Amino acid sequence: MTAEPETRTEADRQLCGLVNGLAKQIEAHLRVRAATLGLTASQGVALRELTRPMTLRELADRMSCEPSNATFVADRLEEQGYLERHPHPGNRRAKQLILTPEGAELRERLLGLLSQDSPLAPLSSEEQDVLQRLLARALIPSR
Repeated sequence: MTAEPETRTEADRQLCGLVNGLAKQIEAHLRVRAATLGLTASQGVALRELTRPMTLRELADRMSCEPSNATFVADRLEEQGYLERHPHPGNRRAKQLILTPEGAELRERLLGLLSQDSPLAPLSSEEQDVLQRLLARALIPSR
């Protein structure tokens, strides 16, 4: 009866190792592709995640980093002409980050590069959809 918890623990360890390994591959892939465009990995992540106008806090959440780090990245992208800060329509204290036309074009180029030889390429579209659903379920905060 004690073998079952040990087996589950080993399975959890292996699964965590696989998820971690995939995350590292995705990060390395992004780093290399972003560098070809003269971007840091953090700038690449920010561009990938800027799917719509959003606040710095939203961007930080999507980048899985502290707001101060997202601010630094946004500042660099703004200095390079890829991003603008606009007043938030629903919150006078907040600003929205909006890609400039040059930023939107750069984002599209980055997304194209990221789709080439992606670490997820060995999976079919259906398998990627299943993986996405399973990971989303696993990431739901415990109540």
